[in-house]
Amino acid sequence: MEKYVLGVDIGSGSVKLTLLSQAGRIAATAGCEYPTHYPKVGWCEQNPEDWCVAFKTALADILKEANAQPEQIEALSFDAATHTAVLLDENKQVLRNAILWTDQRSKAEVQQLKDTCLDMIMAQAMNAPTTVWTLPQFMWLKKHEPDVWSKIRYILFAKDYLRFRMTGTMETDTIDAAGSMFYDVKNECWSEQLCRVCDIRMEWLPKLCKPTDVVGTVEGERATEFGLAPGTKVLVGTTDTVMEVFAAGNVAPGHATVKLATAGRICIVTDKPLDSKFIFNYRHVVPGLWYPGTATASCAASYRWYRDTIGREPFADLNIPAEKIAPGCEGLMFHPYLNGELTPYNDPDLRGSYTGISAGHTTAHFTRATLEGVAMSLKDCLNTLKELGVEMRRVRIIGGGAKGMLWRQIVADVLGLEMQKVKVDDSSFGTAMLAAVGIGWFGSFAEAAETCVEIDSVSTPNPENQAIYEKLFPKYKAIHDALAPIYH
Repeated sequence: MEKYVLGVDIGSGSVKLTLLSQAGRIAATAGCEYPTHYPKVGWCEQNPEDWCVAFKTALADILKEANAQPEQIEALSFDAATHTAVLLDENKQVLRNAILWTDQRSKAEVQQLKDTCLDMIMAQAMNAPTTVWTLPQFMWLKKHEPDVWSKIRYILFAKDYLRFRMTGTMETDTIDAAGSMFYDVKNECWSEQLCRVCDIRMEWLPKLCKPTDVVGTVEGERATEFGLAPGTKVLVGTTDTVMEVFAAGNVAPGHATVKLATAGRICIVTDKPLDSKFIFNYRHVVPGLWYPGTATASCAASYRWYRDTIGREPFADLNIPAEKIAPGCEGLMFHPYLNGELTPYNDPDLRGSYTGISAGHTTAHFTRATLEGVAMSLKDCLNTLKELGVEMRRVRIIGGGAKGMLWRQIVADVLGLEMQKVKVDDSSFGTAMLAAVGIGWFGSFAEAAETCVEIDSVSTPNPENQAIYEKLFPKYKAIHDALAPIYH
């Protein structure tokens, strides 16, 4: 009977599962959506119970697709976006919906942190405060929801809550912990100083583990509830971004990923963190390595918004006429700041815009301009990395947006980089490989990547188009500089 490991991703809008065989073959994938709640403008929340329900549905689907039994799953592991805390009371019941990293409510608290303890945060958390981090979110909660704050007895993060429901144990990994901004990254422990900033009690915090640690098995009623076989091993897991980096096979210094997903990311594997307030510094799952990253806040989110509000056609139908539009869209330019911007501004007040509109512009122009505008924002990210002197030896493009050949080519042309697209880039695939490493199916992360990761296609920059975009980029920057004061 063939054995499998299961990778579980708690994504921005759905849970995704990947079932991986011992030979490194994907046996099946499945997913199940859940809602995001927007109680006020700029607020983004999810109900943790929805993750559990979605997992159960997706597990039934993936077993059916693979014609497999729960007993064939030897182990499972988890990933999710960083920063998403789940608050539990003394009875280990959820106190409120989880605040997502896209939530913008903590702008005032971010400024307070910058004004009062920026040096301490940079020294210990190795990242600058923005609204994505858990610490300013907690400061907001303490001020605006004191009844909830007074009842907190346990703090978990998104992947840890689903695992807790399966095992009853409470822990997190050191990479996910770094997303809280009350973790000492250098010394790899919870920071008492940073916790005191918001009166976070040390006893609320989960035990720290390695992503590959096996923390228990699924037993009894928990196994029955979640549809798993008793004795199934459960690993800690880690963050979705490092699992995407791993899923792309990036396990050595100089390996880089360009991600076209809800947010856009450029991450590069290094042997040390990078010193910049515009960089997100996280450790890699490979011991001794890091994957510093830049981010544009609305990447595929911009294209999805455009499709829903302006294009009103399927992506494939929008792309076909846009392919015929010349680079630069005859002066039409888009800035994708729909929800503020991260690299290189860390500015939640920026907003999106189309500029240079003329009577000759068509829907096809707007479609291509949207794709080009996101690529220009990624160039801002790339330039931030270049200014820090990092060298990219190999670049792989990942994310849902990378499925479109037109967008892949535009990004290659704007960035001036050859892009390798892997066949499977979902973080749940990386998490399945992580589980396989953790239980000894592979001797190292490099061996797992070599065995499991395959290249699908390569996008090479068009020199003529690259030259056009090089001339347009200063204009893109100038438009930001002109409009930023208005938004402020």
